[in-house]
Amino acid sequence: MDDAEADEAAEDARTPGAPGNPGDSRDGRSGRDGRAGGAGTRPGGRTARVRSQVLESVGPLLMEYGYDGLTIEAVAIRSGVHRATVYRRWRDVGGLLADTLDAAGDDTWRPADTGTLEGDLLALNEELLAALQEEPSLATALIAASFRSEEAATALRRFWEERYERCEVIVARAVARGEIAASTDARQLLVHATAPLYHEAVLLHTAADPDLPARSARAAVLAARGGAFSRASADCPAG
Repeated sequence: MDDAEADEAAEDARTPGAPGNPGDSRDGRSGRDGRAGGAGTRPGGRTARVRSQVLESVGPLLMEYGYDGLTIEAVAIRSGVHRATVYRRWRDVGGLLADTLDAAGDDTWRPADTGTLEGDLLALNEELLAALQEEPSLATALIAASFRSEEAATALRRFWEERYERCEVIVARAVARGEIAASTDARQLLVHATAPLYHEAVLLHTAADPDLPARSARAAVLAARGGAFSRASADCPAG
C-alpha cells in the first residue's frame, strides 16, 4: 500500500457506521443512483487505479469460491486494497458485483458484420457459447450470483439490455439488405436466436454441441422470414 492509499484507508477507517467486520456485509443498497459506489466517486488518478484493482479481483474470486466465498475481506486481500476502502466505496458484495457488471459494459464490443443475417447470428452465437462454456465461466458465475443479490440482478439486466441494443444493428442490416421485413421486431428475433444456448449451457449444463450456434441462428432466420417476429402480428390480440 502506498502512502496516498494508506492515508485514504485511515480516512475510510474513520467513516461513521462502518461495521466491525465489513467482510460479512452482502446486499445493502449503495445509495448512488442505483449503481455500485465504485463508479460514483471522483474519476481518474488513484480512484481509477483502486477501482481497477478491486474489480479485477471480483471475477476470479467469484469463479473460484462462488457467491458465498466472495466477501469484502477476500476482495481486499486479493486486490491489495485496504478493506475499509473497499467497504466505503462498494459497501457490500452486491455493490461489487454490480460495479463489475457495469465495468464489463464499458467496452467497444460490436457484433460482427458477415454480410448476411444468418452469418451475423452465427457469429454472435459462437461468441456467446464460448463465453458460457469456458471453464471456469465468469458469465455463468455472474448469472448464478444474480439470483443471490438484487443489486447484481439489476446490474445484469442492465448489462443484457445494453448488449441487446447493440445487437439490434444485426436486424437493421438484414432489413436494409431485404432479407427480412421491416416490421421484424429486433429484440424478439435476437432472443429467439440466442435462447437455446442459455438453455443448453446454463440450465442443462450439457456437453458442448458445435452445431448448436448454427442451428439456432438458422431457426431464427427461418422464423423471421415467416413473419414470426413481426411487430404487426405481435400486436394482434389472441383469438
